[in-house]
Amino acid sequence: MATVEAVALSPTHTMGKPTASSVHLISGHGVEGDAHAGTTVKPCSRTKQDPLPPNLRQVHLIGAELHDRLRGEGHDVRPGAMGENVTTRGIDLLGLPTGTLLTLGTDAVVEVTGLRNPCGQLNGVSPGLQRAVLDKDVDGNVVRLA
Repeated sequence: MATVEAVALSPTHTMGKPTASSVHLISGHGVEGDAHAGTTVKPCSRTKQDPLPPNLRQVHLIGAELHDRLRGEGHDVRPGAMGENVTTRGIDLLGLPTGTLLTLGTDAVVEVTGLRNPCGQLNGVSPGLQRAVLDKDVDGNVVRLA
């Protein structure tokens, strides 16, 4: 059964986000009170290039299964630690095609817009974490795990 294990938000641009008892999703905006919410791109590195593209990362999801795997590899990760707003279990997030509508809770619906490009800030959470969320397929192509 698919579940939401945790939700998190932060009003400032930090990698880790503290968990909360609930979050409020605003259509076309993201998580109310989260620094990455809004209609235009929010990550600091991207706004320096061009602050006007649409924000396709309003709500960030990570599967608890990835946390399990990373803890097994020695990384101390918990819900929210990698900047996600929603930690799920039992959903193949990486297998969902772009455009998939995913219902969270009883009435929130989010659209999958793509996979995250893991940044070097992950190494501040745990040394080597950025590399740990990247893999390669049989042809040597990079596979993102987050």
